[in-house]
Amino acid sequence: MEDFRRSYLRLCKEGGIDTQESVLAQLQDTRTVTGSCRLDLRGQSITVDTCSVLGRVLQNDAVFTEILLSDCMLSEEGVKLLLNGLCSNTTVKVLDLKGNNMRGTGAEALGQLLVRNKILLVLEWNALGMWEEGFAVFCEGLASNTSLSQLDLRNNQINHQGAAELCLALKRTSTLQELDLRWNNIGLLGGRSILEAMQQNRALIKLEMAGNNIPSDTLRAIEQSMNHNADRQSTLRESRSRTQVLSKEIQLLKDEKSRQFLSMMETIDRQKDEMGRSSRNSSIRLGQLQEVLSEQKSSVNSLTAKLQMTEAALALSEQKAHDLGELLTRVKMEKAELRDRQSREIKKEQEVFTDFKLSPKSELLCQDFCDFPTGLLYTFHQGALQLCIINLLHIASFYNAFTYLSDMFS
Repeated sequence: MEDFRRSYLRLCKEGGIDTQESVLAQLQDTRTVTGSCRLDLRGQSITVDTCSVLGRVLQNDAVFTEILLSDCMLSEEGVKLLLNGLCSNTTVKVLDLKGNNMRGTGAEALGQLLVRNKILLVLEWNALGMWEEGFAVFCEGLASNTSLSQLDLRNNQINHQGAAELCLALKRTSTLQELDLRWNNIGLLGGRSILEAMQQNRALIKLEMAGNNIPSDTLRAIEQSMNHNADRQSTLRESRSRTQVLSKEIQLLKDEKSRQFLSMMETIDRQKDEMGRSSRNSSIRLGQLQEVLSEQKSSVNSLTAKLQMTEAALALSEQKAHDLGELLTRVKMEKAELRDRQSREIKKEQEVFTDFKLSPKSELLCQDFCDFPTGLLYTFHQGALQLCIINLLHIASFYNAFTYLSDMFS
């Protein structure tokens, strides 16, 4: 607030303009009100120079949101300078210009302000409709504006031609909801133009038309159109409300689904990690089992080789046993033959000895035997000794073979 006052004093000093004490007093009063965002200059007679300075200060002001300039006797040039400054201001939301008798130049400046700024206008008790060209520029700005929802044009000397220009704006605007046109000179033709415009306008729900010399049937038709718009706006608000509720529910569902999706993805990631760990453990276990299997296979191969060697040794032993059995059989047969031969020889000798003993010459032979020389007796004993040695050799051979076989099979 103090910055606005200092800027005003500085610009007045730089431009060589005398400051208005009434304006400074209002700025001082506004400064004392803590938290005030209203610049109230109502009823102050503001000169063109002061309007120029205020317009320059308001260009970059970020404090005031409401400016009240009603009944300030603003000139056309002063209004133009002030509104040109407000065109670049984005803080001011309400501008009250009631009772300043603005005409063509002011209307053109207001049209430019509506094109470039989002501001609520109070324009009661002016003369905007007196100059058709200026009011046409104002209506063009109104059609281009996308934020204005209320407009007060009471007592602005708007005739049927001005109403036609205003109807062109009403056909294009989609934000203006309340319009006050009381106490103008719209007449029958202007009323019909407004009725035609209401057939295309879907936003306007409140239109004040009293004091314009419009027939009652036209007013009823305009009111009926506004009622349709009001019902449509009500339905639209309900639809928007339901849409917002549904949007919130959809958003909640989306959030819930997103959380479920994230939870599911986390579960999938955990399962993937677990599967990866299980796969790695299985691979390690499989490798270990393959190593054990390889070791077992090597052991089996070794045992198979040993078994083959043992079978070969067993076959060899069986062959040897078979050979030794055949040898033993032959030895037994030879022994039996030898025993039979010895038996036959002994029997034969016994028969010879018996025959010799029974013979009459036995005594003579005995006498002769006693008379044998010692050498002959030695010869006889030597033959018997050789026969005994041969028998002993056969017995020793049989014993050795039997002992070998007993050791091998034990």
